[in-house]
Parts: sequence; structure tokens; C-alpha cells
Amino acid sequence: MSIKKILIANRGEIACRIIQTCRQLGITTVAVYSQADRYARHVAFADEAYYIGPSAPDQSYLNIEQLIAIAKESKVDAVHPGYGFLSERSAFAEAVAEAGLVFIGAPISALQLMGSKSAAKQSMEAAGVPCVPGYHGDNQDAEFLAEQATAIGFPVLIKAVAGGGGKGMKIVSNDSEFIDALNSAKREAIKAFGDDAVILEKYIEHPRHIEVQVFADTQGNVVHLFERDCSTQRRYQKIIEEAPASYLTDDTRVELLNTAVDATKAIDYVGAGTIEFILDEEDNFYFMEMNTRLQVEHRVTEMITRTDLVEWQIRVAEGQPLPKNQMSIQAHGHAIEVRIYAEDPDNKFLPATGVIQALQFTEAENIMIDSAVQQSDEVSIHYDPMIAKIVVWERDRKRCIRKLKEALNASYLFGLKTNMAFLSSIVSTDAFQSNAIYTNSLDKGDLDVEVPLEAAVAAIYVDSLYQQAPADSLWQQGDQWRLNALDRSVTVAFEYQGEQHQQTVVKVGDEYRINGTHYYRIHPKDNCHLFHKQAHVIHKGKRFELLLPDVESQSAAGANSNQLNAPMPGRIIDVKVKIGDAVNVGDSLLVMEAMKMELNLKAEKDTVVKLVEVCADQQVVADQLLVEFEES
Repeated sequence: MSIKKILIANRGEIACRIIQTCRQLGITTVAVYSQADRYARHVAFADEAYYIGPSAPDQSYLNIEQLIAIAKESKVDAVHPGYGFLSERSAFAEAVAEAGLVFIGAPISALQLMGSKSAAKQSMEAAGVPCVPGYHGDNQDAEFLAEQATAIGFPVLIKAVAGGGGKGMKIVSNDSEFIDALNSAKREAIKAFGDDAVILEKYIEHPRHIEVQVFADTQGNVVHLFERDCSTQRRYQKIIEEAPASYLTDDTRVELLNTAVDATKAIDYVGAGTIEFILDEEDNFYFMEMNTRLQVEHRVTEMITRTDLVEWQIRVAEGQPLPKNQMSIQAHGHAIEVRIYAEDPDNKFLPATGVIQALQFTEAENIMIDSAVQQSDEVSIHYDPMIAKIVVWERDRKRCIRKLKEALNASYLFGLKTNMAFLSSIVSTDAFQSNAIYTNSLDKGDLDVEVPLEAAVAAIYVDSLYQQAPADSLWQQGDQWRLNALDRSVTVAFEYQGEQHQQTVVKVGDEYRINGTHYYRIHPKDNCHLFHKQAHVIHKGKRFELLLPDVESQSAAGANSNQLNAPMPGRIIDVKVKIGDAVNVGDSLLVMEAMKMELNLKAEKDTVVKLVEVCADQQVVADQLLVEFEES
């Protein structure tokens, strides 16, 4: 059959990505949108768009009945689920098939099998694919699971059976922590996937995350498109992916790729899939799971193999054979992708919300930007905080890292916190450049990603302000910056990584004297992007994010130091304390859900609880008072 019209049952960046390929193939696209996405980029990009429901995912993008109704109304031939949401739900694929439409994804049998981590492990073990030792059975009794964890040996990893993206996943160091971690994993899993079943695995201390892109057609052909390294993660979620994994030996790579193809054949798979492995320090690899969909990081594979995997998906769904056989798929150069998240790396990667006031992503040869956000868009609490991807290609990994740093340092986004400066810092570390990063390196604090604040930043900043800022700009207001004539001293106050700084600068010719001691010369490649109270400064290849302090909010924060306020909008899951409780630094006070993740809010000092202003299942807004403490 020939597919002429496709409904995209997704939103954001992946919806735009699918539309891009459909346009090249002359295929008409139909988008869906929630209340929060009424003016989203993917809506305008598609040929047609239909309202799907309220902002909450379970009332919109997870509403199978409504999606099928729109598919019928718009008279599409096929449905593409993208990734996330319903992409791996067998019930959705069944509903699409019952409606007489083509599901551009895995077969229902594979979705059912691989949708359960326990069943997937059992099927792989039967096929001779090595798996991490653990418990993959159906018994979900808490005491039984605690016994299994003890038998496996701590540390153990709790993983949601229907999970992905780090949700419903907890590392447990000892038996005393197990029940609390199990309950938290189950709560996350039921919210994210509608299924709270878990499995247990032995936790590998220094793991690498390696995955193989596989593809199969209805004629029985199965190929791999090489591997990706996804070891740079935070909170079990990938933030940097690259292809190929340059540290693998030839023998390990061949064995890994062949195992992935054998695993794909063993389950009679069709379409795009990813076999994920964990690699230990002795280069032994173990099956983790199979993602029966397109991956976020598919772009790095496309870059090194010069393919369009969305086009492959459509062709296979039409019943056509794979466009290439294994011998004709070659790897060229190196590609790296970074995920831009709306989050605060200086505050435990807490998701950020707000309106995008200004943004710029680098456009250049062999640099690809996948994004669905634009100026004036609001990043809400309802969906995943990933807002863009920057993907670069070069002849080798060293050149690729250099190009990526340049792309990051020339990009900016104002209006809410992002991880762009953090990503720039990671790729600058010796550990990243020497392939010495493990999946737990960031969470354990093993990487030195702190960017030292150089006094030169203030000099660059003042110079940029003097040259770029209009006379009526906020930056020129004397009560904040006290910008005097540059032949005299200039005092610059700013916030950097949550701390307040003040530096005095004197300009002498083309140089600046900082705090009366050091001279710095402005470098031609130094760059400064300014917007309202926020600035990104690049100096000697290092990226800094500076914020002009708000005097009123700073004083308010000081006055309210005996209060715990909601860091962002969300829902209270559990209240751990009551009035009169004595708490110590690090004690859990509340568990809050926001942007599909659980946040454990902890005490930051030894104190006594005076008031508890919220209860479980209560919705809260940003900065709402949650707990008040006795005066120190």
C-alpha cells in the first residue's frame, strides 16, 4: 500500500521531526494539540491540526479513543506515535489496527512482549542473550521483593516493568532503604505508565550504556545501523548521546552488533527498534531492554549512516523492503547529540517552567537543531522538560566535540533555566574527552563540571553592556548596576550559580583591572548575550550564565529562611513530617510530583517543624508555603 496521509499522535520536537520527513515524501500530515499546545510549533507546521483535549496528558495525548476518532475524521491512512506517550502501548496499536489504519511502529506482539521488562528479560535469556542478574518475576509483594533484593546483593536497581526515561527507577544501597525506594518507584511507575510492577537487577558500579539501532522489514530482513553510547546521564536520563562508541574494541563491537540482530530476529520484529545494553568495566555486556520505537537520539545514527529513519519507518509500514542491506550500511565520522532541558543544574536538576523570552540556536553545516519551541512559548508543568536537541557531525570525535562546544556557546535561551551551560561544561571535561564517563558519574559527583568564575567575566560583561545595551535598558539603571563612565570604576553586581558576586572594574586602555589587582584583555571570541535580567557570557571557551539580582526577591528569601516553599507547580504525593517533629539536614519532608518526576524535598538545616500547610494529593503553585520551621 501507499501511505498518503499520516496522523502524528504526539507533540513538540518529535512531531516536527516526523512532519519534516513527510513533507519531503509528499505525505499530508495531521497534528493534534492540547489546550497548552494550542499555539505550538508542531500545530502550525502540520497540514491539518485537531484539538485533542485539556493540557493533562491523560486527557489529551494519552486519550486513545479521542485519537482514533480524529484519525477517522481526518481520513488518514496511518498513525505515527513518535516516542513517549502511546508509542509503545500495545492497546493503542490494537485500536489503530481495529480502525483499519496502519500503525507506524512495532508489531503488537513485540509491543506486548517488550513492554514488560520481566517478559523481555525472560525471552532474551531463552534466546541466549546475556542479561543482568536479578528478579524478573510477577510476584510484587513488598516483603518478597525485599528478600529477593537481599539475595541478589546490594546495591540493587529497582526498575518499572513498563518503564523508560528513568521513571520508576531507584538505586538502593541497603535493606533499610528498600521499602521506601520501592514505594516511590511504584508511585512514579503508576503515574507515568499506568502499571506499578517492578523488576530487580544487580546494580553495576561503573556501567556504560550502549545501544544498537536495529531495523527489520516484513520480508524477514534485519539489519543494525551501528551502536550509540548514551552513558552521559543524570537521574538515569540521557543528556548526551554519540555514535559510534569510539572506545569499543573491534571484537566487542562485532559481538555486540551481532547479538542485537539475533535478539531482534528472535522476536519476529518489524520496524525501528533499539536494543539497550549495559557494559561493565571488563567490557561484558548485558541486555537491559528493547525500545520498540524511534529513539530521541536517532539523529546521531542518521548522521553517521546518512539515512532517514523516519522514512525507513514509513516504507516498512507500507510493506516495502529495507532501503539498504547490511553490507551497504556504512558508518562515517562521528556525531554527538545534546538534549536541552528546561531545568536547573545548580538545584538538583529541578525542572523549570516559564515563558521563553528570547532564544537562538546555532545554524551551520553539519549542525542539526531539533526543536519545537519558539519565542513567547510557555514551558509548562504538563510535559517532559526536554525542549530541543543540538546534533553535530565531524570527521572524528575530537573535531566533533570542538564543534559541539562552539554550537553550545553560540546558542542561548532566556526566560527560564536550562542546562546549556552545564552541557558545555561537561563536554569540556577531561573525563568526557577521554571517554571516561559512566552512567552514574554525574549523579555521584565524579565529574568536575564546575566552571570557575574568572574575574575576566565581569570585564567582558561591562564591555558588552557598554557596547550593546540601549540607554534605557535595565542594565543601565544606576540603582542596580551603577554603571559609571568607563574612565572611572564600574561596580558590577550579579548572581552566578546561585551565589551573589560583586566586582569593581577599572578600564585602562584595552585592558581592565578587576578588584584592583588583575588585568584582563578582551578576547576577540568572547561573546555576551543580554536579555532583561539574564546574560550568557562565553570567555576562553567557557560558558557562564549570569543573573542580575532582584533586590526585593533576595531580601524576601532571607526573611523566609524558616520556610519551605514549593520550587515549582506540582502535586504533593506524601507528607513525611508533622508539627513538632525535630528534623536534621537531609531528612525528607515532602515528596512532590512535577513534570512527570518525583521530587524529594529535604531539610536544609537542623530545626523543628512549626506548621505543615499542605496534605497528600494537594495541588500547589510555585512558591506556595509548604512547611514552616521554628526560629533558629
